[in-house]
Amino acid sequence: MGEEIHTTGFTSEDKARFAERLSRETDLARALFSGDKFSRAGHMIGFEIETWIVDHNYFPASINQQLLEAMDNPLVVPELSRFNLELNCDPLPLEGDALGRAFDALTKVWADCNETAHRLDANLVMIGTLPTIRDEDLSLANMSPLNRYYALNAEVLRLRGGRPLRVDIFGRDHLVSEHRDVMLEAATTSFQIHLKAPADLAHRYYNASIAASGPVLAACANAPFLFGKSLWEETRIPLFEQAVNVPGPARVCMGSGFASQSLLEVFEENLRDYDALLPIAFDDAPKALRHMRLHNGVIWRWNRPLVGFDDDGAPHLRVEHRILPAGPTFVDMMANAALYLGLARALALGTGDGTGGLPFDEASRNFYSAARMGLEATLYWPGVGEIGAERLLLERLLPVAREGLADFGVVDPRGYLDVIEARVRSGQTGAAWQRKVLAARGGDLYALMAAYCEGQRSGAPVHEWEV
Repeated sequence: MGEEIHTTGFTSEDKARFAERLSRETDLARALFSGDKFSRAGHMIGFEIETWIVDHNYFPASINQQLLEAMDNPLVVPELSRFNLELNCDPLPLEGDALGRAFDALTKVWADCNETAHRLDANLVMIGTLPTIRDEDLSLANMSPLNRYYALNAEVLRLRGGRPLRVDIFGRDHLVSEHRDVMLEAATTSFQIHLKAPADLAHRYYNASIAASGPVLAACANAPFLFGKSLWEETRIPLFEQAVNVPGPARVCMGSGFASQSLLEVFEENLRDYDALLPIAFDDAPKALRHMRLHNGVIWRWNRPLVGFDDDGAPHLRVEHRILPAGPTFVDMMANAALYLGLARALALGTGDGTGGLPFDEASRNFYSAARMGLEATLYWPGVGEIGAERLLLERLLPVAREGLADFGVVDPRGYLDVIEARVRSGQTGAAWQRKVLAARGGDLYALMAAYCEGQRSGAPVHEWEV
């Protein structure tokens, strides 16, 4: 989905050509996997951070094109809206102090980007949903001027027969909002972790990522508000799912189940069950798998399998863990990554299928319970049954995550898992802090954002922030 296209509309001939090439490439990918042609090289990690650009009143500032031109950095790229950016770091081997190296790389890009934003009289902020965003900010006038976004918007509305997209979220408050475009999606910003694994193990990491999603999200929530309403601890989850709601299987979801033998099963499901949203026929050779990758790019599973290529040209498989919010600080995000990666390793290699014995339906229920309630959620875990998220993390999963990181050969000299433990013991996630501060400031969203940005600039993890 990240590459630009050269059209905003499609004919029936386009769709037929795309369908033929997609089918051919999916068959080829299966043959390559069966022939052991997918990479079995070691584990790698990569990160994406979606960030907001705001003015001095904490309203969205629609200047990403000016900022991108001034930066001229391939690690900083546009997002759907003109008031969002995506920051990246180069992939790293998952060994040693990999998380510390990622922290250093990401904070450098962040500092450079924020310095440029300051020259444009703006600031960057990392937060799951921006409390000060207004419904009217999410309009086509604020869409980044790229064909892929206009085409996506047109196809979503076509599939809906022109009916507006409706968001209906019942949390502490109740929000209903209708839009005649996909811009509601721009109200969600995330911290995405890419885990590349040897091809024969990749499906286990996919399953493990699904199993871990509920308890990980419970510890990491940072998106309680939208349009002045107090909703879920992670309002991003229902918002994104409803913002791209078209007929057929859900485009944003936990998926239909665990993978049994390989991640190619998920790409075969894509071919079988999903209509093409961007049916562009490329001239690349089938081995580039370009149509298969583009089709997968507009199916936003919360844990999404991806195909890429190693430096030697061998295709590889990785899992994109999409559940986490941006922010509150880089220390918090690296701590979230440490928790996810440690659990993913332990679960992936702890049982034959990587699920840890957790049924898919329970993993899905855990995820939505955690998104709604955060650390106050009741989750299900094998060998334990129903248990509070806080107890589950402290008594069982944090020790498992420490073992998993060690098994990767990853060291944690900066104490990222200690940050998770302290956050869980305090109960002060980013979402919990935001709710407490808003109450203490008499419901003043601008005072909340001023305090949030001050905390983010401090670099201290959110459990240490004062209310």
